[in-house]
Amino acid sequence: MLLPERLSFESILRWDLRVCLRFNRVCQHVSWRLLFRCVSVLGDGMAWYALMAFLLLRDRDAAVVPVLHLVGVGLVSTVVYKWLKKRTLRPRPYQAHAGIEHFAAPLDSFSFPSGHTLYAVAFTLVTLAYYPGLAWLLLPFTLLIALSRVVLGLHYPSDVLAGAVLGALLAVISFVPSI
Repeated sequence: MLLPERLSFESILRWDLRVCLRFNRVCQHVSWRLLFRCVSVLGDGMAWYALMAFLLLRDRDAAVVPVLHLVGVGLVSTVVYKWLKKRTLRPRPYQAHAGIEHFAAPLDSFSFPSGHTLYAVAFTLVTLAYYPGLAWLLLPFTLLIALSRVVLGLHYPSDVLAGAVLGALLAVISFVPSI
């Protein structure tokens, strides 16, 4: 069963580990491992920088505001992400459980929250507010980034969910006019 039986902290941790173990097995197959590694590398920032450059090249002046919005959300996301990482200090799944292998090098030491997912959700939501026609590309890519973090043994599902919620929250807040 993928969902926790009773909602308690211990049951959520058990569910987190169970799902992590199950998803991590996907990387036993070389083709899946390569796919998720590539997605993860693109999610390191390369895809988002390429997206911003593409928008500026294609739309020139009309893309300046959306790209500056993305840069601003990225900077705020970095501050929130680093602040949380320093306070939670949650070990990565492969560090805490012998049955979980890591199939990619982590960018930092700790697991909570998933920065890749945080950025992917935040950047996707901001981009789609300006360019809804890119949903066909960005939504599946964001989902693959989130999955890659668990599949590669670098994050628990709760890290990914927290990253997604934080990314969505930061994107939504970025559209609230300042007082």
